[in-house]
Parts: sequence; structure tokens; C-alpha cells
Amino acid sequence: MTYQTPEDRPIYRLLTGKDDRAFCERVSEALAQGWRLYGSPSITYDGGMDCVKVAQAVVWHEADVVK
Repeated sequence: MTYQTPEDRPIYRLLTGKDDRAFCERVSEALAQGWRLYGSPSITYDGGMDCVKVAQAVVWHEADVVK
């Protein structure tokens, strides 16, 4: 089955970045567009960049994804 996602994106996306306001805004924007959270977020410390990095998977709201 084909789903129509914004900007023809895949139905599964992994959002990653520095743990800051910009990352939270990207996740919030995805949710506002119709994506839904998939699983728990992941967090790690990047010693080379001296910052915390996070990741959150999202899936298109119409997709029937099995965990």
C-alpha cells in the first residue's frame, strides 16, 4: 500500500541531532504534520563534539507498522 507523506518522504524516519530546542522543534513539527512517535527516544554523549545527541523514530500516521 502506498501512503502520501509530506514531501514524499519514507513512512519511517529517524530524527537525530544535538539535544537542544531545535531538535525538539523538529520532532514537534513532524508530529504537527501527522507523523507519530515510534518507540522510545535514544540518547548518547558525543565526546568528540562535547554534547548530548538524541534520536527519535517517527512513522506516518496512516502506516500500519508492527513493532
